[in-house]
Amino acid sequence: MRLGLAPRSLTIRPLRRRDLRGVMDIERVSYPKPWSEAVFRGELDRVHSYGDRCYLAATSGRTLAGYAGLMFAVDDAHVTNIAVTPAHQRSGVGRRLLAELAWAARDRGALSMTLEVRVSNVAAQRLYESFGFTTAGIRKNYYEDVEDALVMWRHGVQEAGFAALLGTLAPEARP
Repeated sequence: MRLGLAPRSLTIRPLRRRDLRGVMDIERVSYPKPWSEAVFRGELDRVHSYGDRCYLAATSGRTLAGYAGLMFAVDDAHVTNIAVTPAHQRSGVGRRLLAELAWAARDRGALSMTLEVRVSNVAAQRLYESFGFTTAGIRKNYYEDVEDALVMWRHGVQEAGFAALLGTLAPEARP
């Protein structure tokens, strides 16, 4: 951990429209072709219409640290994005956000989780692997029509072993 954030100094809460300016700041530094604010508004509409999830991570000083999204489709939960400010990377923020998404997937009854990750983002791949995600394939030129994405899956989301893993990886996350 770079910043050494104490687990309790980080708050995870539902993302709101009023947070979008800060989310867009993170989006612009995280991605060469960031999502538009309209895309995020659509994501928030899906929260209300379909029960999808969007979370915000903030430090005790109310500094925005990251955000994440989860979309549901039948028995699967798809991680739409996880982004962490450069200042908070490798501090446990991504781990906490992923744990919250995983608990939400369990609560909703999802059997599996899936996501795409850049082939160059080895740190994110290691995080996902620590949660039991495995690579199932590659999407060619998925990012900006230039970089491939690994397609990763985590099956067994409802198994007791996965709940135990979440408790080990992020004990400060909600049980």
